[in-house]
Amino acid sequence: MIFCVEDDDSIRELMIYALHSAGFEAKGFVNGMDFFDALQTEKPQLVMLDIMLPDEDGISILKKLRARVETADIPVIMATAKGTEYDKVIGLDLGADDYLTKPFGMMEMVSRIKAVLRRTTPKEKDSLLRMGSLELNRTSHIVLVDGERVQLTLKEYELLRVFMENQGRVFTRDHLLEMVWGVDYMGETRTVDVHIGTLRMKLGVCGDYIKTVRGVGYRMEATVTA
Repeated sequence: MIFCVEDDDSIRELMIYALHSAGFEAKGFVNGMDFFDALQTEKPQLVMLDIMLPDEDGISILKKLRARVETADIPVIMATAKGTEYDKVIGLDLGADDYLTKPFGMMEMVSRIKAVLRRTTPKEKDSLLRMGSLELNRTSHIVLVDGERVQLTLKEYELLRVFMENQGRVFTRDHLLEMVWGVDYMGETRTVDVHIGTLRMKLGVCGDYIKTVRGVGYRMEATVTA
Protein backbone atom coordinates (compact mmCIF):
# COMPACT_ATOMS: atom_id res chain seq x y z
CA MET A 1 0.00 0.00 0.00
CA ILE A 2 1.30 3.44 -1.03
CA PHE A 3 -0.06 6.55 0.72
CA CYS A 4 -0.09 9.72 -1.41
CA VAL A 5 -0.40 13.00 0.51
CA GLU A 6 -1.19 15.65 -2.11
CA ASP A 7 -3.75 18.47 -1.90
CA ASP A 8 -4.15 18.95 -5.67
CA ASP A 9 -7.03 16.66 -6.61
CA SER A 10 -6.02 16.12 -10.24
CA ILE A 11 -2.39 15.30 -9.38
CA ARG A 12 -3.40 12.99 -6.53
CA GLU A 13 -5.88 11.08 -8.68
CA LEU A 14 -3.31 10.73 -11.45
CA MET A 15 -0.73 9.39 -8.97
CA ILE A 16 -3.17 6.81 -7.63
CA TYR A 17 -4.18 5.76 -11.15
CA ALA A 18 -0.53 5.34 -12.17
CA LEU A 19 0.24 3.29 -9.05
CA HIS A 20 -2.79 1.04 -9.58
CA SER A 21 -1.70 0.52 -13.21
CA ALA A 22 1.77 -0.49 -11.94
CA GLY A 23 0.28 -3.11 -9.61
CA PHE A 24 0.37 -1.16 -6.34
CA GLU A 25 -2.45 -0.51 -3.93
CA ALA A 26 -2.70 3.20 -3.21
CA LYS A 27 -4.72 5.69 -1.16
CA GLY A 28 -4.77 9.47 -1.39
CA PHE A 29 -5.00 12.13 1.32
CA VAL A 30 -5.60 15.87 1.02
CA ASN A 31 -3.90 16.88 4.27
CA GLY A 32 -1.83 15.69 7.21
CA MET A 33 -4.81 15.19 9.51
CA ASP A 34 -6.47 12.63 7.22
CA PHE A 35 -3.10 10.97 6.63
CA PHE A 36 -2.35 10.49 10.34
CA ASP A 37 -5.89 9.22 10.95
CA ALA A 38 -5.28 6.50 8.35
CA LEU A 39 -1.97 5.56 9.98
CA GLN A 40 -3.88 4.52 13.09
CA THR A 41 -5.24 1.46 11.26
CA GLU A 42 -2.83 0.79 8.41
CA LYS A 43 0.91 1.06 7.84
CA PRO A 44 1.88 1.75 4.20
CA GLN A 45 4.90 0.39 2.35
CA LEU A 46 5.86 3.92 1.33
CA VAL A 47 4.60 7.51 1.53
CA MET A 48 4.59 10.02 -1.33
CA LEU A 49 4.58 13.33 0.56
CA ASP A 50 4.07 16.79 -0.92
CA ILE A 51 5.82 19.60 0.95
CA MET A 52 3.19 22.28 0.29
CA LEU A 53 -0.02 21.21 2.07
CA PRO A 54 -2.96 23.26 3.41
CA ASP A 55 -2.88 22.47 7.14
CA GLU A 56 0.57 21.13 7.98
CA ASP A 57 3.53 21.15 5.62
CA GLY A 58 5.34 18.00 4.52
CA ILE A 59 8.49 18.81 6.48
CA SER A 60 6.53 18.87 9.75
CA ILE A 61 4.77 15.62 8.81
CA LEU A 62 8.12 13.98 8.03
CA LYS A 63 9.49 15.02 11.44
CA LYS A 64 6.54 13.35 13.17
CA LEU A 65 6.92 10.18 11.11
CA ARG A 66 10.58 9.84 12.01
CA ALA A 67 9.92 10.60 15.71
CA ARG A 68 7.43 7.75 16.18
CA VAL A 69 8.68 4.20 16.52
CA GLU A 70 5.75 2.72 14.56
CA THR A 71 6.37 4.99 11.53
CA ALA A 72 10.10 5.74 11.74
CA ASP A 73 11.01 3.07 9.19
CA ILE A 74 8.38 3.93 6.55
CA PRO A 75 10.14 5.06 3.34
CA VAL A 76 9.19 8.60 2.28
CA ILE A 77 9.59 10.30 -1.10
CA MET A 78 9.13 14.07 -0.92
CA ALA A 79 7.54 16.08 -3.74
CA THR A 80 9.07 19.56 -3.97
CA ALA A 81 8.38 22.60 -6.15
CA LYS A 82 10.91 23.48 -8.81
CA GLY A 83 13.80 25.54 -7.47
CA THR A 84 13.22 24.82 -3.76
CA GLU A 85 16.64 23.30 -3.09
CA TYR A 86 16.43 24.24 0.60
CA ASP A 87 13.34 22.05 1.06
CA LYS A 88 15.10 19.14 -0.63
CA VAL A 89 18.11 19.42 1.65
CA ILE A 90 15.98 19.73 4.79
CA GLY A 91 13.85 16.75 3.76
CA LEU A 92 16.86 14.54 3.09
CA ASP A 93 18.52 15.62 6.34
CA LEU A 94 15.35 14.69 8.25
CA GLY A 95 15.31 11.21 6.76
CA ALA A 96 13.45 11.39 3.43
CA ASP A 97 14.54 8.52 1.19
CA ASP A 98 14.23 10.41 -2.11
CA TYR A 99 12.56 13.43 -3.68
CA LEU A 100 10.83 14.36 -6.93
CA THR A 101 10.68 17.86 -8.37
CA LYS A 102 7.30 19.01 -9.65
CA PRO A 103 6.11 18.63 -12.31
CA PHE A 104 7.22 15.01 -12.53
CA GLY A 105 6.13 12.20 -14.83
CA MET A 106 4.14 9.27 -13.50
CA MET A 107 6.56 6.72 -14.99
CA GLU A 108 9.43 8.41 -13.16
CA MET A 109 7.43 8.38 -9.92
CA VAL A 110 6.71 4.65 -10.19
CA SER A 111 10.36 3.96 -11.03
CA ARG A 112 11.58 5.95 -7.99
CA ILE A 113 9.10 4.15 -5.72
CA LYS A 114 10.29 0.74 -6.91
CA ALA A 115 13.93 1.75 -6.41
CA VAL A 116 13.31 3.02 -2.85
CA LEU A 117 11.36 -0.13 -1.95
CA ARG A 118 14.21 -2.31 -3.23
CA ARG A 119 16.65 -0.41 -1.00
CA THR A 120 14.53 -0.28 2.11
CA THR A 121 12.65 -3.60 2.23
CA PRO A 122 14.46 -5.79 4.78
CA LYS A 123 15.64 -9.24 3.79
CA GLU A 124 13.46 -12.02 5.20
CA LYS A 125 16.20 -13.30 7.52
CA ASP A 126 16.71 -9.80 8.95
CA SER A 127 13.00 -9.24 9.50
CA LEU A 128 12.43 -12.11 11.95
CA LEU A 129 12.60 -11.58 15.70
CA ARG A 130 12.41 -14.63 17.97
CA MET A 131 12.12 -15.18 21.70
CA GLY A 132 11.39 -18.68 22.91
CA SER A 133 8.27 -19.89 21.08
CA LEU A 134 7.37 -16.33 20.05
CA GLU A 135 8.15 -15.02 16.55
CA LEU A 136 7.56 -11.58 15.03
CA ASN A 137 8.04 -10.83 11.32
CA ARG A 138 8.74 -7.14 10.76
CA THR A 139 8.10 -7.38 7.02
CA SER A 140 4.70 -9.09 7.07
CA HIS A 141 3.71 -7.88 10.59
CA ILE A 142 2.78 -11.47 11.46
CA VAL A 143 3.17 -12.68 15.06
CA LEU A 144 3.29 -16.40 15.86
CA VAL A 145 3.10 -18.24 19.19
CA ASP A 146 4.04 -21.93 18.92
CA GLY A 147 3.48 -21.60 15.17
CA GLU A 148 -0.05 -20.21 15.56
CA ARG A 149 -0.84 -16.71 14.31
CA VAL A 150 -1.87 -14.09 16.88
CA GLN A 151 -4.01 -11.10 15.85
CA LEU A 152 -2.76 -7.85 17.40
CA THR A 153 -3.85 -4.25 17.10
CA LEU A 154 -1.31 -1.78 15.65
CA LYS A 155 -0.34 -0.44 19.10
CA GLU A 156 -0.04 -3.95 20.57
CA TYR A 157 2.18 -4.96 17.66
CA GLU A 158 4.40 -1.90 18.05
CA LEU A 159 4.76 -2.47 21.79
CA LEU A 160 5.79 -6.06 21.13
CA ARG A 161 8.24 -4.99 18.43
CA VAL A 162 9.88 -2.46 20.76
CA PHE A 163 10.29 -5.12 23.45
CA MET A 164 11.61 -7.81 21.10
CA GLU A 165 14.10 -5.43 19.49
CA ASN A 166 15.38 -4.51 22.97
CA GLN A 167 15.27 -7.80 24.87
CA GLY A 168 16.11 -7.36 28.55
CA ARG A 169 15.93 -3.56 28.43
CA VAL A 170 13.69 -1.83 30.97
CA PHE A 171 11.28 0.82 29.63
CA THR A 172 9.36 3.32 31.72
CA ARG A 173 5.70 3.89 30.88
CA ASP A 174 6.49 7.44 29.73
CA HIS A 175 9.18 6.15 27.37
CA LEU A 176 6.81 3.57 25.89
CA LEU A 177 4.15 6.24 25.43
CA GLU A 178 6.63 8.43 23.57
CA MET A 179 7.95 5.60 21.37
CA VAL A 180 4.64 3.97 20.45
CA TRP A 181 2.03 6.73 20.74
CA GLY A 182 4.26 9.67 19.80
CA VAL A 183 5.73 12.67 21.58
CA ASP A 184 2.53 14.70 21.12
CA TYR A 185 0.23 12.09 22.67
CA MET A 186 -1.76 13.60 25.55
CA GLY A 187 -3.07 10.41 27.18
CA GLU A 188 -2.16 8.85 30.53
CA THR A 189 0.46 6.21 31.33
CA ARG A 190 -2.42 3.91 32.29
CA THR A 191 -2.85 3.45 28.53
CA VAL A 192 0.40 1.47 28.49
CA ASP A 193 -0.76 -0.83 31.31
CA VAL A 194 -4.04 -1.56 29.54
CA HIS A 195 -2.35 -2.41 26.23
CA ILE A 196 0.28 -4.57 27.90
CA GLY A 197 -2.49 -6.42 29.74
CA THR A 198 -4.28 -7.27 26.48
CA LEU A 199 -0.97 -8.08 24.78
CA ARG A 200 -0.05 -10.56 27.52
CA MET A 201 -3.45 -12.20 27.24
CA LYS A 202 -3.23 -12.57 23.45
CA LEU A 203 0.30 -14.01 23.63
CA GLY A 204 -0.85 -16.77 25.98
CA VAL A 205 2.12 -18.65 27.45
CA CYS A 206 4.49 -16.11 25.88
CA GLY A 207 2.74 -13.28 27.70
CA ASP A 208 4.87 -14.17 30.73
CA TYR A 209 7.91 -12.92 28.79
CA ILE A 210 6.75 -9.35 29.53
CA LYS A 211 7.91 -8.60 33.07
CA THR A 212 6.70 -5.81 35.34
CA VAL A 213 9.59 -3.91 36.94
CA ARG A 214 8.09 -2.44 40.10
CA GLY A 215 8.31 1.31 40.36
CA VAL A 216 9.89 1.58 36.90
CA GLY A 217 7.99 -0.03 34.02
CA TYR A 218 8.41 -3.15 31.88
CA ARG A 219 11.01 -5.35 30.21
CA MET A 220 10.82 -8.48 28.06
CA GLU A 221 12.90 -11.63 28.45
CA ALA A 222 12.34 -15.33 27.85
CA THR A 223 13.84 -16.50 31.16
CA VAL A 224 13.84 -15.18 34.67
CA THR A 225 17.26 -14.29 36.04
CA ALA A 226 18.09 -14.31 39.70
